[in-house]
Amino acid sequence: MIIGAGLAGCEAAWAAAQRDISVKLYEMRPLKMTAAHRTDGLAELVCSNSLGSALPDKAPGLLRAEMQMLDSLLMKIADECRVPAGSALAVDRSLFSIKVNEAIESHPRIELIRKEITEIPRDQVVIVASGPLTSDALAADLSKLIGEEHLYFFDALAPIIEGDSIDQKIAFAGSRYNRGVTEKGDYLNCPFTREEYEAFVSALLTAETIPLKPFEEAIRSGVKAGKGLFFEGCLPIEILAARGMDALAFGPLRPIGLIDPRTGRRPWAVLQLRLEDNFASAYNMVGFQTNLRYPEQDRVFRLIPGLAEASFLRYGQMHRNSYINAPAQLNQFLQLKSHPNVFIAGQLSGIEGYMGNIASGLMSGMNAASYLKREPYLQLPEETMITSLIRSITSADPESFQPIKANMGILPALKEPVKQKTDRAHKLSQRSLIALKTFLLKNSAKMDPAEQ
Repeated sequence: MIIGAGLAGCEAAWAAAQRDISVKLYEMRPLKMTAAHRTDGLAELVCSNSLGSALPDKAPGLLRAEMQMLDSLLMKIADECRVPAGSALAVDRSLFSIKVNEAIESHPRIELIRKEITEIPRDQVVIVASGPLTSDALAADLSKLIGEEHLYFFDALAPIIEGDSIDQKIAFAGSRYNRGVTEKGDYLNCPFTREEYEAFVSALLTAETIPLKPFEEAIRSGVKAGKGLFFEGCLPIEILAARGMDALAFGPLRPIGLIDPRTGRRPWAVLQLRLEDNFASAYNMVGFQTNLRYPEQDRVFRLIPGLAEASFLRYGQMHRNSYINAPAQLNQFLQLKSHPNVFIAGQLSGIEGYMGNIASGLMSGMNAASYLKREPYLQLPEETMITSLIRSITSADPESFQPIKANMGILPALKEPVKQKTDRAHKLSQRSLIALKTFLLKNSAKMDPAEQ
């Protein structure tokens, strides 16, 4: 039984079904919607349509390469739905969800059931992949099961703009250092002069936000408020701006690697707009997650050069994300220590990032299949990013645990130190992929025929 048909749940269902396990995959949408989802589609990408860097010497790209070697369904579909985004793997989110739906519903061993699950069965094998927007009833039952109040932090979404409403006499196509897939460049770039940038930041700092009491003060200060935490990697644009006038220019609006064709010079700052589909009908404001009131988003974001007449298809918003205290509750196979028949996957396990969530779904599906068959778990090499990510969430300090994103720093150190960061990342990536390839060749006899 799998609860939740998001990225992790769908990958887990496929991984288990491919190993001859019958799966019941439960999804509460559309019977009950969440604060952030917009459709009833499986594996809906809520925050962004980018799965992160596709380069193997970057953490998301290394995860992608490892999952491709493990026959990941979602990695295959992501490649089929790819849209230009430089070195990032971005997808047409609608087409991506449609293809995942088709694959899941056509698998003979997967039954998709549209129903809200409010209690976790204690007497069967379950993968809980209900995600950061887990319903209150299910979260309460999970708390009861593990004997601990569930944790959460606040996450924010970036707005999406109608393509035709962007002034392309101002916004220019381009990728940083010309590293795009398309000839002109994969992003639309809205360039600021210094005066335009400072006027925008000033307006942003005085704009009205949506109250999130009693946790709003904790969000602004980035500290604990009871059990609530704000994840540093999801800070709203207005919170970043409050750290100093130049904070955005050195953060999401950094202009490095871009030249404005109107001036022949690097702008003072740049907002990048990323394609949502292959028809250029919609663009995502990269790094512009926000908690501003909707009318304020209309007012302030139109100060961005090229967006004076912007039409917003989706405003930015903030919502609560749930996760458990993984080091206290999970073992290395993503099982609850207190209930080994229950596996936790996706953001609920404390893993941040699309790639990491898919990887946790893949491993939980494989592990649950092994558990049901009473076979040894397939333990991947410790040098891999997948193993390192799971090790990071399960061996962290329970007293200060926060969600973790895949990064090169969690991989085991090289035997011989390498000073240059790029060279070190390349060697770490190469070592991981060689170790996984060698492992899979040695263990091919233990794997299912379909997997071979």
